[in-house]
Amino acid sequence: MVKKVELNIPTSFKKEPFFYNIIKEFKVIPSILEASFSTDTGWAIVNFEGSSKELKRLFKHLEEKGIEVNLR
Repeated sequence: MVKKVELNIPTSFKKEPFFYNIIKEFKVIPSILEASFSTDTGWAIVNFEGSSKELKRLFKHLEEKGIEVNLR
């Protein structure tokens, strides 16, 4: 299953290897379609491929960390 999402990423993640950590912790494959990070905030449009269960687990984890997840 592939889900296209927009992520709104707080500044606190700017120096974190964000996508690397996702790949290590979850059984998903991210494909970054567009992304930008300014001094205040960042955003990314990403296709995540994985099982429905794993995608739900990922999105819940991201929201708990303060990252806004918008399904497209």
